[in-house]
Amino acid sequence: MSQNQTQPTLKIIPLGGLHEIGKNTCIFEYGDEIILLDAGIAFPTEGMHGVNIVLPDMTYLRENRHKIQGMIATHGHEDHIGGIPYHLKQFDIPIIYGPKLAIALLRDKLEEAGLSDRTTLKTVSPREMVRISESFLVEFIRNTHSIADSFTVAIHTPLGVIIHTGDFKIDHTPVDGEYFDLQKLAEHGEKGVLCLLSDSTNAEVPGSTPSERSVYPNLDRIIHQAPGRLLITTFASSVHRVNMILQLAHKHQRKVAVVGRSMLNVIAHARELGYIKCPDDVFISLKAARNLPDEKVLILTTGSQGEPLAALTRISWGAHPHIKIRPGDTVVFSANPIPGNTIAVVNTIDRLMIQGAEVIYGRHQGIHVSGHGAQEEHKLMLALTRPKFFIPVHGEHRMLVKHAQTAQSMGIPAENMVIIDNGDIVQLSPDSIDVIGKVPSGIELVDQAGIVHDHVMQDRQQLAEQGVVTVAAAVSWEGKLMAQPEVHLRGVVTKVERSLLQQLIIRAIERLLSDRWDEFAHTNGNGTQIDWSMVRDEVENTLQRLIRRELRIEPMVVFLLQIPEQEVSDRPVTKTYRRRRSTASVVS
Repeated sequence: MSQNQTQPTLKIIPLGGLHEIGKNTCIFEYGDEIILLDAGIAFPTEGMHGVNIVLPDMTYLRENRHKIQGMIATHGHEDHIGGIPYHLKQFDIPIIYGPKLAIALLRDKLEEAGLSDRTTLKTVSPREMVRISESFLVEFIRNTHSIADSFTVAIHTPLGVIIHTGDFKIDHTPVDGEYFDLQKLAEHGEKGVLCLLSDSTNAEVPGSTPSERSVYPNLDRIIHQAPGRLLITTFASSVHRVNMILQLAHKHQRKVAVVGRSMLNVIAHARELGYIKCPDDVFISLKAARNLPDEKVLILTTGSQGEPLAALTRISWGAHPHIKIRPGDTVVFSANPIPGNTIAVVNTIDRLMIQGAEVIYGRHQGIHVSGHGAQEEHKLMLALTRPKFFIPVHGEHRMLVKHAQTAQSMGIPAENMVIIDNGDIVQLSPDSIDVIGKVPSGIELVDQAGIVHDHVMQDRQQLAEQGVVTVAAAVSWEGKLMAQPEVHLRGVVTKVERSLLQQLIIRAIERLLSDRWDEFAHTNGNGTQIDWSMVRDEVENTLQRLIRRELRIEPMVVFLLQIPEQEVSDRPVTKTYRRRRSTASVVS
């Protein structure tokens, strides 16, 4: 056995956040110890019908639950902590460390889900070090991001120091006065960093990301010039932005009505922790806002990404119970669409404009800046930490490639970095970095009832694209139709007349029962036994082929079989139902 094979190694296994934006989840494994860094969610794409959130496939953690020692939360964004309540239902996480705001938001999530007793939540401060296990000592380093209270982490392992930047930008004039602890990064760079994992979101963007403070004068001008009622939408978690909006509302003598559960929740926690500072009387209820002149009202709302159930989206549809757009309103989008949401956002803007609102949006307005660093900030991170090995994370594939190119320009050899995908197992030793295998890394879809399995999503997709045909029929003990079957089409477009389709269905069922009844009914010393389950399966298969052939499409076929009451007490019958309340079956 070679020396390399006998050296201890560290495994880094991302389950989400690579080749995508969202569901950031990363495993660090050494021996029989695992720690997690973040556990986020993503939001469904257009084809994920009825799905509320998207989680990474956690099969590997379920199978290795006995190794889990604890978890690090870098900050409070949903794509970093939103998955934790769902995971705690599947496996234990003994302790979770994170910044005060993230832990406050997480505590609410766990209480709402009835999971408060499933883990221990601990807040940490900048430069605090916590030992999660024998092999993992974690140091929290203040960084700057679009949410307050965000950390980069230095993970001290038996092999050396691993730095994970978390989400970051380098803002030299942060709104809250909490500066990026660049000195601590430089100290680690001087001592030696084995590997850097760094945020790649803006790896394609040259230069540096503007400071959050640069938004203030443009918002100030817009709020001052708005002639009537003002609606502003931004990310609820953009605490610095929300703080500026509230300060400007107070400056321009507008009262603020907050709309949207997530916005209310974040503001409440941020005020309690001191990240948002404004007088109590700046807030007003929607009911009280109706009694004020329009020029004295500012409505702060969720919906900057066109989310279907968000307040601003419902307002744009005219479906909000308390807010209706009227001419003279000004709506401000203080956020840019994240990848995948552009169509939903522009459709919302169109609907607002049609109703008479002036809508202010777009990068040229200077009312939004990114929370992620651009190329020059990536270079500074690399220069300060001077890592031996490098892994670009948190971004789509082209972003990871560009970030790797930047790292090469800073002197890191190509053989000392890897561009990986979710599920890849990165093996790190003092002298090498390699991808040695893969763990399950798909997605788990969740709706209001729980996990949505693949076959359910396929059914939903089929319903959405092709519609559904339902056929209900009653069959006698002799294998005859007892009445004309009922046929219903929903969402099906066809040139075939319904009466003709019904006749075709009747003939197909009658022919099947006539030709094959001897296969379904068996007579023995105990009487006649009929396998109704087989009857149902064969009829539904026949109907599926018929409908595909005659309609030239493949809708979902639902067949409901009604079985007559047993006529003779000593006549046994074999029944096998898939569903408890009816004999309905779905063929897809």
